[in-house]
Amino acid sequence: MSEPVRFVSRGQVVTVGPDVPHTMTVLEYLRLRLRRTGSKEGCAEGDCGACTVVIGEAVYGRLRYRAVNACILFVAQLDGKALFTVEDLADGEALHPVQQAMVETHASQCGFCTPGFVMSLFACFHHGVTPDDESLKDALAGNLCRCTGYRPILEAGRRMFEIAREDRFTAMEAALLQQLGQLKRTRMLRHSTAAGDFLAPRSIDELIETLETLPDGKSWLLAGGTDVGLWVTKQQRQPRSIVYLGRVAELQQISDDGHAVTIGAGVTYADAFAAIESLHPDFARMVRRLGSVQIRNSGTLGGNIANGSPIGDSMPPLIALGATITLRGRAGSRRLPLEDFYLGYRKTALAPGEIVESVTVPKPGADSRFAVYKLSKRFDQDISAVLGAFHVKLDGGTVREARIAYGGMAAVPARALRAEAALTGASLPDVEAAVAALAEDFRPLSDMRASAGYRLLAAQNLLRKFALEANGQRIRLEAAE
Repeated sequence: MSEPVRFVSRGQVVTVGPDVPHTMTVLEYLRLRLRRTGSKEGCAEGDCGACTVVIGEAVYGRLRYRAVNACILFVAQLDGKALFTVEDLADGEALHPVQQAMVETHASQCGFCTPGFVMSLFACFHHGVTPDDESLKDALAGNLCRCTGYRPILEAGRRMFEIAREDRFTAMEAALLQQLGQLKRTRMLRHSTAAGDFLAPRSIDELIETLETLPDGKSWLLAGGTDVGLWVTKQQRQPRSIVYLGRVAELQQISDDGHAVTIGAGVTYADAFAAIESLHPDFARMVRRLGSVQIRNSGTLGGNIANGSPIGDSMPPLIALGATITLRGRAGSRRLPLEDFYLGYRKTALAPGEIVESVTVPKPGADSRFAVYKLSKRFDQDISAVLGAFHVKLDGGTVREARIAYGGMAAVPARALRAEAALTGASLPDVEAAVAALAEDFRPLSDMRASAGYRLLAAQNLLRKFALEANGQRIRLEAAE
């Protein structure tokens, strides 16, 4: 039996019936069904931020506000949450502090991108901490302005807190939390439409049982949708069923036993950030560049792993740190090293009915040196041409153990085994034998992002850079970073 999707907007519960396709995006729903046209479509792939909306969710008894891209978020993912759009902010004739700040600082140019900037700043307004310039730039890095007028927008971000510290939404928080509590589900959502079904299990057992009932090849697993959303908006694909992992309680867990961190496959990058930073600051800095705030609020570490892209940014540092993953199916759980999970281009070791349950990452020891370097044409929110991750354990200045992993160099994220062997027993920064061995480890391809020659030379130079820095020198490659 089909159940309606329910979410809160403008203080009212919105009920979405079976006439709304299971792959309809929030942006399409806003513009075509609700006729709220403030949110714009610029790219339909989560890059430009013109469609930014804010999701409110009850977390530990408080309302958490997060900016997301409406263009790659399916309507059914709103179930049990609150939705805020740019039309909601003003109170009659009175502008919201964010809007007033944008006006006062002349921060709107052509206006197309303005609603997205306003909503990103609205989420910042509710974080409870006045952001510094670096935090504001990070919050707005996922919003592109074609008129290049970022200075007054940043000024508006500072000015909004001078205008007010709270807004009318702050006063309504208790009532909204009560509404969301009434929408909370204890069992799986099954939203059936003529086009297909959207299924949102609540437990790992319910998820495994659900997967067993679905036909092979006609169902998609959905975590954050930062890639799956593009299958719909760009490739015009339509699955028979979507199985959403965002409500499976066991997949949202993070644990730290002091020696290793275990992150559930459904944990977003935003929620995993502190745990990733505890592994190593370099890893956390890479995650910041991996995607905008909107992408990090939706995308998951487990989804990036399961997707198996050769240019997925999270896999090389995880492999270099010696991560293992837990797979779960009807027969139970099994663990394997992350590098053994990838069998070929977009091919993984997942058996039918299995899912990625979690990833466990050992913490580097005091004798370890670790670094991640990403080369891309843009610093923020760009796909890597080459990403290198390096982890060595030292006895004095001698390498006792080495793990080197690259993305963008092969059909899968992969270790440089010959380079590792050549580096083991060497004294830093003498790594030329390992550098030469990289040419045996990889035969990279040329594509739109980089030539094969560039990739190999860049990979070799990143290893040299790591060796120098692990030996106490600091090398900054301005053109690369």
